[in-house]
Amino acid sequence: MATSPFDSVKDMRLKLFKSLASTAALCSGFVLFAWPTAAAAQLTGSLALTSDYVWRGSSQTREKPAVQGAVKYAHGSGLYASVWGSNVKFKPDNGATTEFDIALGWNGNVAEDWALDVYLLRYQYPGSSANLNWNEVNAAVTWRGNYWVSVGHSTNAMASRATGTYVLAGARYPINDRWRMEGTLAHYVLDSAYADSYTHGSVGVIWVFKAPFEARLTLHSTDSAAKRLFPGMAGSRVEFALQASF
Repeated sequence: MATSPFDSVKDMRLKLFKSLASTAALCSGFVLFAWPTAAAAQLTGSLALTSDYVWRGSSQTREKPAVQGAVKYAHGSGLYASVWGSNVKFKPDNGATTEFDIALGWNGNVAEDWALDVYLLRYQYPGSSANLNWNEVNAAVTWRGNYWVSVGHSTNAMASRATGTYVLAGARYPINDRWRMEGTLAHYVLDSAYADSYTHGSVGVIWVFKAPFEARLTLHSTDSAAKRLFPGMAGSRVEFALQASF
């Protein structure tokens, strides 16, 4: 019997969310220990099913579907801890089947209409036969909630032992209560000893068909440098996702 392409990730789902839950519990425990006034804290999260996991312009699942989940524990002071997880399948295969992004940071308003988010991000790939884990320091500035610029810097970008700085500008345009558009343009400055720097962008349409559920259609595109760096996994592609937030 023919199977849906989404069946290819079904057997990973339980493993992914068990790991996500245990990592989230660890992060939440850290936050609770550091800031005992739990009444001022908030726990949020999301669950998504996407046709392709696209990260910075390239597919992380060989253009196959992904199940993704996130949990965030935010304190009233602005400090927070979060974990995001997805299944992955790289090309060439290095044994990695899951990715967990663990963040510790602070966000809040710094002036009227302006917000700042600074955080340390850890990319973790349990079970990989290669040492793929790496860290990145990030900062993002948002104006009026709809326009933002972010910068991420690592001395071990993509576990390459080379320096990388990622700069992104984004904007969203709310059409009405149910529809909005979003766009991004980014440039990844990579150490020339490792790879060429590259540029990518995206344009997306989001439909909140029944809160908290939404559908998202995103067109991604990269330049030729990205295609050389990620053969067959970069270039133009369309991603469709369903997401629920809580």
